[in-house]
Amino acid sequence: MGIGQLTDTILSRLEEAAADARTAFEPTVRLGITGLARAGKTVFITSLVSNLLDRGRMLGLEAAAEGRILAAYLQPQPDDTVPRFDYEGNLAALTGATPHWPESTRAISQLRLSLRLRPGGMLSSMRGARTVHIDIIDYPGEWLLDLALLEQPFAEWSATALARARQASRASLADGWLAQLEQSDPLAALDEPRAQALAAGFTAYLAAARNAGLSPGAPGRFLLPGDLAGSPALTFAPLPTPSGRPAAASLYRAFERRYDAYRSQIVKPFFKAHFARIDRQIVLMDVLGALHSGPAAMQDMRDDMAAVLAAFRPGADNWLGRLMRRRVDKILFAATKADYLHHTSHDDLTALSEALLREAADRARFKGARTSAMAIAALRSTVEQRVQHEGADLDCVRGLLATTGREAALFPGEFPSDPDQVLSAARAGHQNWLQGDFELMSFLPQPGARRKGEGLSHIRMDQAAQFLLGDKL
Repeated sequence: MGIGQLTDTILSRLEEAAADARTAFEPTVRLGITGLARAGKTVFITSLVSNLLDRGRMLGLEAAAEGRILAAYLQPQPDDTVPRFDYEGNLAALTGATPHWPESTRAISQLRLSLRLRPGGMLSSMRGARTVHIDIIDYPGEWLLDLALLEQPFAEWSATALARARQASRASLADGWLAQLEQSDPLAALDEPRAQALAAGFTAYLAAARNAGLSPGAPGRFLLPGDLAGSPALTFAPLPTPSGRPAAASLYRAFERRYDAYRSQIVKPFFKAHFARIDRQIVLMDVLGALHSGPAAMQDMRDDMAAVLAAFRPGADNWLGRLMRRRVDKILFAATKADYLHHTSHDDLTALSEALLREAADRARFKGARTSAMAIAALRSTVEQRVQHEGADLDCVRGLLATTGREAALFPGEFPSDPDQVLSAARAGHQNWLQGDFELMSFLPQPGARRKGEGLSHIRMDQAAQFLLGDKL
């Protein structure tokens, strides 16, 4: 080894030792943020960062209320191979001259926010300020649902996916793909154009289900393929188990191999590299959207919550259970878009979210981490207003309608106060949903959502931050 190489090696070791020392004195909290389509992950992260940088609206976060956060600043994300979350671009979309919702999450991204803190407690005068790094990891919730595939062989997954596609709520969405399937022989030799057509038909059905407010379920990368679009690992579909023994060159064996490749080469590495390193997690839920879409959508959300909780189940007797055993100790399930309701209905929205979580936790036999449910709005897009109608006072919300851009007051109706009634109707697959008593509209961001010294206007973002981060600050 030459002198130059030796010097480089010594410097490298010294840098590593310095990094280890910084980690010991500057703890890092890795906060995972996920949720299914339209739950508002991008807006949540933008609002969280905005309100930690300018803390005028964060009185529910004890460290902020006590004035112990001396400074907050963004730093380069620590993982050089993970894209940076575009905080500045998303903030500009929400606060520009014509505010609009930013693009949805389509891949993993990351952001590091560092907080300089004055210590609290009786001995605070004897200790100096310290730094806590918050690494925010944003990833699509559809990827989280892929976890169930790791314990499901191809035949089992196929049977489950086919049964789901044939449900009454989905049959019309899946009829084109199911018709393709009827004309395909799993025992026939692999024909690549037919295989691609089957995969495309399956993907189209998943997209139609998502657009109808239903959960597409796994595989999550089919709707968010990124660089994998067109690869064999994303060119398969569920197949009925054939009566005969499939040959190695058959369509069935080809799809089985591709399914296994999807699990081993795409899903498993993601969870090892990113998911297993998360300390705290928030799962965003569009409960209002599911309620508006109907019983099938609500039942899908209930099933998805069971799958999500199973992903965090400690002590599971498998590789992921062993990987996760020492990690996530707090999970927040947040029902978003609380600003679409008058505050008098927020407790009912929280109660419905808690009921969804409770049933899912029972099904997943979940224990170990502390969980909580909360109704939030990462960006408040409405104001409350009481309107008289036919001699009665109605508690409304007023905002800019997403469909027309015009301002309007909305009374969505009586939000259901009995969550058990809602979930029982969803479980039974009722077609008549809430007797038409509850409706929902979508709103645009309002101008003036941020003022000097304050982050974005919100509902309970400070309480969410306190639950997730308060003990670390």
